[in-house]
Amino acid sequence: MSHSSSTLYFAYGSNLWLAQMARRCPSSPYTGLARLHGYYWLINSRGYANVAKLPNTLETPDTSHVWALTYALTPADEAALDINEGVPHAYEKAYVSADYWPAGWADEPVDITLPTVQCEVLVYIDRKRTVPDVPRKEYVYRMNRGVADALACGVPETYVERVIRGFIPAEDGKEVGEEVLTLAGRQAGNFRDAREAEARIEVKSTGSGE
Repeated sequence: MSHSSSTLYFAYGSNLWLAQMARRCPSSPYTGLARLHGYYWLINSRGYANVAKLPNTLETPDTSHVWALTYALTPADEAALDINEGVPHAYEKAYVSADYWPAGWADEPVDITLPTVQCEVLVYIDRKRTVPDVPRKEYVYRMNRGVADALACGVPETYVERVIRGFIPAEDGKEVGEEVLTLAGRQAGNFRDAREAEARIEVKSTGSGE
């Protein structure tokens, strides 16, 4: 990666949505795709995406890795994202090795048949909440925007269908309610934990946008 002063951020949740990341981290460009082995993707009890370490005995070809878009985080954007992700109360920061494919020309999907390079990536992980649960409605909306961008960038459709679609239903063509759209738009820019806002659970920090 040529951005020597930046951190390679592994975005596996709603930050797959390029427009959302452009609002949250305007100085941190999309750089390519990455794949993290030995982890699985889920929606946790807060209603947001998470990844968790997978026991070796449970690894399968379909679920033993997580795909992500990568961004070159500037120090200022990384500090802002830490706040957005609710570090350290909601998510923790981890630096792990992942397969990495740099992006080529703009608007062209990454060719994942090409050889990868190993890179250290920053992953936000909620280690306290790893039991699968259901997503919030506004998060489904944001995730579907992210899924569209992820597919366009080259994330395998089989991964989306076998992993993400187990939690995030595809849009059915029905009109999304104004309340959901308003909340999704607000969360995309300046995240606040929805359960805190609704006073349904106690959350010590402002939450996570992953």
